[in-house]
Amino acid sequence: MSFAAYKVIHILGILFVFAALGALLLASRDGVERGGGRKLAGMTHGIALLVVLVAGFGALARLGLSNPGAWPLWVWIKALIWLVLGGITVLIRRAPQLNTLLWWLLPLLGAIAAWAAIYKPV
Repeated sequence: MSFAAYKVIHILGILFVFAALGALLLASRDGVERGGGRKLAGMTHGIALLVVLVAGFGALARLGLSNPGAWPLWVWIKALIWLVLGGITVLIRRAPQLNTLLWWLLPLLGAIAAWAAIYKPV
């Protein structure tokens, strides 16, 4: 698969991650503990994180960066943000008082990841 195809799939996964996080934040804000919408958002979040990971590693392989020992700083930044976005659902569920703060901070994490991917700090 081409590098461009991996990038498109990676971005699609990111869009679904943030859509799912938004849905989970709103469900938590409304006090929804169970239901089809929350379940769909949770499943979408997990699947989208997997898509982001697979497409990201595919793109890294196309760039010749498949060895973690040779990863530049920007890859580590994106990997750390991926881990945070993966675990943030626990905080969304257990600390609903933070939902408004997370509503504004999560897109900033996405912006930092985009900055790292575009400017590639060493």
